[in-house]
Amino acid sequence: MLFAGLITAVFTALAWADWIGLGGALPAWWLLPVAIVLAVGGVDELVRLFAARDIALPSWLLRPAVVAVVLSAAAGAEAFAAASSTASPTAAMGWPAVTVTFAVMLLFIAEIATYRTHGGAIERLAAGIFTLVFIGLPMACIVSLRLLCRDNLGPEQTGPGHLGMLPLVSLVAVAKAGDIAAYLGGSLVGRRRMAPTLSPGKTWEGAVASLAGASAAAWIVLELLAGTSSANGPWGGWLVFGICVGIAAIVGDLAESLLKRECGVKDSGRSLGGMGGVLDLIDSLLFAAPVAWLLWVLGGR
Repeated sequence: MLFAGLITAVFTALAWADWIGLGGALPAWWLLPVAIVLAVGGVDELVRLFAARDIALPSWLLRPAVVAVVLSAAAGAEAFAAASSTASPTAAMGWPAVTVTFAVMLLFIAEIATYRTHGGAIERLAAGIFTLVFIGLPMACIVSLRLLCRDNLGPEQTGPGHLGMLPLVSLVAVAKAGDIAAYLGGSLVGRRRMAPTLSPGKTWEGAVASLAGASAAAWIVLELLAGTSSANGPWGGWLVFGICVGIAAIVGDLAESLLKRECGVKDSGRSLGGMGGVLDLIDSLLFAAPVAWLLWVLGGR
């Protein structure tokens, strides 16, 4: 609870500073360091998880690579905003995809340079590529959500068509409200286990509570506070957004449970005290972010 309260307070303060452009900062400048820290922390924890399976990944390459993927989402938004006031968000997200491709090439080059027979190159390449995609691209989606605007993608965020912070806040609020509701619902009334072998603590009652919490958060953020409509909100409105992002968050949580179970560990790390590690914090966001991004993009068509 202490760490959760601290993390919430820090994120709220940074989001406020980013929203008002404190110190003359451009959009996302206050929050980009947070995305980078989370991405690098997630990479480091995946490196340790794979090490438990005797797969030694080149963290010296993966760290800067995942940072480049995150930054490329912001760079792509700026570049397309400078070229056209009606730039496509999907075009800007092409930059992280290209960055991942170059990073994969570097992974191959590193393996080629150090190759030895039966040295586990295929396993390292597969795990390294998985790390880039699993961490890098969803974090790029999160950055793109912050810069996602109806009329352009860059720093000129003025006028009713420019959404600014709302897509990002909607993602975080819905995913984390679902996490909290799942924990409370599962603890209080959970009886039927959802995946007893994979994650014994997760129940169907908790999943229902998670979707209810996610939907409630979507209604509060998108309807009660922001007052969005079908013309300036995500595709399908708050209910579709809450359910789809909520389901994706549940799957993301289970996906990390699968990784931990396969590697024989309980938590991905201990950097956040009782909350576990960075992956334990962002697991639901990694699957929810692409879904939220797609719904917001489709809502602007």
